[in-house]
Amino acid sequence: MPDILASPEIQAFASGFPVMIGHVLLTFALLALGATLYAWLTPWKEIALIREGNAAASVAFGGVLIGLAIPLAVSLSVSTSLRDIGVWGIATLVLQLFAFRVVDLILTGLPQRIQEGEISAAVLLVAAKLATALILAAALAG
Repeated sequence: MPDILASPEIQAFASGFPVMIGHVLLTFALLALGATLYAWLTPWKEIALIREGNAAASVAFGGVLIGLAIPLAVSLSVSTSLRDIGVWGIATLVLQLFAFRVVDLILTGLPQRIQEGEISAAVLLVAAKLATALILAAALAG
């Protein structure tokens, strides 16, 4: 048994696992921060609408979460330290939140339609936000 614990694989796991946990926790914290900022910045209150059973708001906010997670995941994959993840993660959030806001402004009238529970409006909004997330993620990957 002592030979197994001294193996390079177990030693690599023992040293790398805590680092991975730190990277994942920071990325989840950035995701929570981004989702909170988005909810705060939007003209409509999706969380309240979701609590009221509005499926369109749920679809739209789900798209936001995925749209924030995609570039954060790429940031996590290309970064080598907590500082690196923090810097690129924050840059990603700022750019993504800005892009989301622009999409919201371009697709005028969608917030009202989402408030009214129109799923088609939510799906279009999600598609636009996911498209910006994929482009930003590709830019990060270089």
